[in-house]
Amino acid sequence: MSADDLVFSPARASAMVTRYLYLLRSSWPRVLDLLYWPTVQMVTWGFIQTYVSHASAAGGAAAGPIAIGAGTLIGAMLLWDMLFRGQLGFSASFLEEMWSRNVGNLFMSPLRPLEFVAALTVMSIIRLALGVIPVTFMAILFFGFNLWGLGLALGVFFINLMLTSWAVGLLVSGILLRNGLGAENLAWTVMFLMLPLACVYYPVTILPSWLQPLAWALPPTYVFEGLRALLNDHVFRGDLMLEAFAINAVLFGLGLWAFLALLQQSRKAGTLLQMGE
Repeated sequence: MSADDLVFSPARASAMVTRYLYLLRSSWPRVLDLLYWPTVQMVTWGFIQTYVSHASAAGGAAAGPIAIGAGTLIGAMLLWDMLFRGQLGFSASFLEEMWSRNVGNLFMSPLRPLEFVAALTVMSIIRLALGVIPVTFMAILFFGFNLWGLGLALGVFFINLMLTSWAVGLLVSGILLRNGLGAENLAWTVMFLMLPLACVYYPVTILPSWLQPLAWALPPTYVFEGLRALLNDHVFRGDLMLEAFAINAVLFGLGLWAFLALLQQSRKAGTLLQMGE
């Protein structure tokens, strides 16, 4: 990392955000795509939650633990979608530059890497808000689940999930810089490698004992365990959130280092001007 990489201009970063906002504004299919999958996911898991709740009620006291668990399904889905959409919003904005063969132009301009990263993080939040916020209100309307009712805990969950999504987005973007569009599928699939180990829909204790340490190495695991503690036991686990933040700080630093290192390798290899497959 050179001193030049650390230069930061808010004006240049905001110019990149404006560029991406114009892309969204000029293409209704892009905006519709942001809403489509979160809505499908919410409706699907909402009906699953309703079914499990009815089945547990019919089963009486013996089904009590199932009834408690059912209340967390739609909340877990919404938080998972925040994690996935946060990473996808970061990576998709980066892919816009690759699809238009504009990456080389950007890095020959005065734009610096940290300014580019800042613009991508802002767009990650904007794209996430456009896709997920309407769905949270639909969850209230159709299934009576109010994610906003989590209060301050929701903000802590959100910060940790965003840090994880940006760390993964940085790594994926660096790989794309170095390897071109042949690695494009990573932007859409890499987060799903985390899904089974992050224990989104079930507690960590369900995993085999040899897998549990790996699960606890992932910050989202702490968030979803914290969500279950909040919904089932009405306890906010601040200790879990602090541990998640500490791991996220390390992961984000490693992701940023990887992005800058892979960018430097791309410059040396001359691949910035050859963004094909």
